[in-house]
Amino acid sequence: MDDIAFVALGSNLGDRRKHLSDALARIGRIPGVAIVAVTSPEETEPIGPVAQGPYLNQMVALRTSLSPPELLATLHEVEREGGRVRTVRWGPRTIDLDIVKYAHTTWSSAELQVPHREIDNRDFWQRELAELAEVSI
Repeated sequence: MDDIAFVALGSNLGDRRKHLSDALARIGRIPGVAIVAVTSPEETEPIGPVAQGPYLNQMVALRTSLSPPELLATLHEVEREGGRVRTVRWGPRTIDLDIVKYAHTTWSSAELQVPHREIDNRDFWQRELAELAEVSI
């Protein structure tokens, strides 16, 4: 059964708009995924203990037949293709993709929590989810 997944995109290195745009294009080519709606980019302050520049964030609603772990694996591949190197936790990155929630599915494992553990702590995610709620379901 298809579900709607809400995925957050963020970038704070290099050409942030291009990184977001390139990631959206790659996401749109994932088998079993269709982009339903995308929010406008929004600049936010970084979260965490590492000093770094501001992020450009946006969120996408995806109609998908992929389970949360399957979607996560494909999103990690999109990050790698976008030049993401995982070195410092909470550090700067070319592209960061987080599964924020699914409309009708929850998941809990050591690698993945859906809804995301930080969903209630990120105001910009709340704004983006509200924007997408009107068009995605």
